[in-house]
Amino acid sequence: MTIASLLFVLPLVWMVMSSFKTKREIFESPFSLPQTIDLSVWAEAWERGNLGVYVFNSVIVTVVAVGCILLFGLFAAYAFSRLKFRFSKWLLAPFLLGLLLPVQSYLTAQSRLFDSFYLLDTRWALIVPYVGLGLSLAVFLLKAYLDSLPHELFEAARIDGAGDFRMLFQIVMPLMKPGIATVATFSIISCWNEFLLAMLYIQDDELRTIPVGLLAFTGKYSTDYPMLFAALSIITIPMIGIYVIFHRQVISGMTEGAVH
Repeated sequence: MTIASLLFVLPLVWMVMSSFKTKREIFESPFSLPQTIDLSVWAEAWERGNLGVYVFNSVIVTVVAVGCILLFGLFAAYAFSRLKFRFSKWLLAPFLLGLLLPVQSYLTAQSRLFDSFYLLDTRWALIVPYVGLGLSLAVFLLKAYLDSLPHELFEAARIDGAGDFRMLFQIVMPLMKPGIATVATFSIISCWNEFLLAMLYIQDDELRTIPVGLLAFTGKYSTDYPMLFAALSIITIPMIGIYVIFHRQVISGMTEGAVH
């Protein structure tokens, strides 16, 4: 496990180290330590790359999309797990299909639909598909977590007069913090790093998100590698921090129900 961890950690460490080198040093001695640690390189990358605008757009899109994924996913998971109604299995099937189909398979139809509703070149052109892409995983993870909760807990709440909304917000949500944290972490990372839809649907530079904005550091014939590595370090470190903070909840949420 240590060796496997190093395979993922070392490229990140190399990226941060390279951000403090010149382009010549990166090519001549790629694995050597930087001679100086000058954070002004990161400040310059922030200003030259217009990262403030891209970060703002990414935060808006990610927060709204993840909030919708958690809200709608929790409602759907509760309905499929605790409510008995006709065709529930048939209604659950499209969510399974969402896990199997790649976004490229319906990209053309989705583009035409967004064009008809004048959503292209707006933040909604990213928020709507991000919610759709994240709901499938959210529903299945949260449903599995709900299925593992004891039925007696819900029966006792029902006897005490609690309705579905009260049980959902006062009983289920406090008990499902690991599951919610798991869905939130995966959804944040997915929305934050998504590139294809952000490149196709957003042409206004003032609305671009970070993955597309990083293309500013790459030219047709040359790439400013120190600036690119500095920008990548700026946007990668917060995502690593989010996972480090919630990793216990993520592991607990992923393994819940495995022994039931």
